[in-house]
Amino acid sequence: MRNAKLAVVTGASSGIGKELAKLCAKDGYDLVIVADEPAIEEVGEALRSRGVAVDAVEADLATEDGIDQLISRIGDRDIDLLFLNAGRGLGRGFVDQDWAKVRRVIDTNVTGTVHLAHRLTPRMVRRGRGRILFTGSIAGFMPGTFQAIYNGTKAFIDSFAIALRHELKHSGVTVTLLMPGATQTRFFERADMMDTKIGTDEKDNPADVARDGYDALMAGEEQVISGWTNRMQVAGSRFMPAGILAERHRRVAEPGSASRS
Repeated sequence: MRNAKLAVVTGASSGIGKELAKLCAKDGYDLVIVADEPAIEEVGEALRSRGVAVDAVEADLATEDGIDQLISRIGDRDIDLLFLNAGRGLGRGFVDQDWAKVRRVIDTNVTGTVHLAHRLTPRMVRRGRGRILFTGSIAGFMPGTFQAIYNGTKAFIDSFAIALRHELKHSGVTVTLLMPGATQTRFFERADMMDTKIGTDEKDNPADVARDGYDALMAGEEQVISGWTNRMQVAGSRFMPAGILAERHRRVAEPGSASRS
């Protein structure tokens, strides 16, 4: 039996997305969750034990076919909460990176996110209500030396989310931007950054980050930077030249930096 309320969470197989889905289930939302790996089925099964209906979709949102697959599973149901959380990283120097991997980061973080927003936001606007959370990053505030593609994509999402919020301010649909710092997920392992300082340093708890984003979304806030240290870092970055920020990023993201820390 389905409930009246529906939440859609992308990138929900682990990390922040999985924790966001748990919070939705706790509040009685049925769920459509999606990720590009089979683990999404296990997450779906665990969430169903909480008494909500869950559609778990294994689809690659970096592709149009993946977007279409997710849209098809949502069907004509009204969406109350939309969490655009799916993201992918890539470490090491740009000139050493495989182009297919570079392209997939861009297509996941930017193209897929914007495409999905373009397909689903009009439904919410026509209905006159709904809440959208974008997972951006504090990485969007600084040039990402040895993580240039990822930081660039998050700079786009940080900007896009705030702009969309203000376009929709009279629609009944709110947009909130969550900006985490380094979080204890599989992100750095997948991005081939486990020999870097940022990859091995202590990180934020994804459950705490998800709670910050969820609470800000439900309160209709414009944005939230998760974690006091991250808020201080962003505040300081506003007064520093881009070159200094880029060199600071080099010290934590350069391959081999873990052994030099």
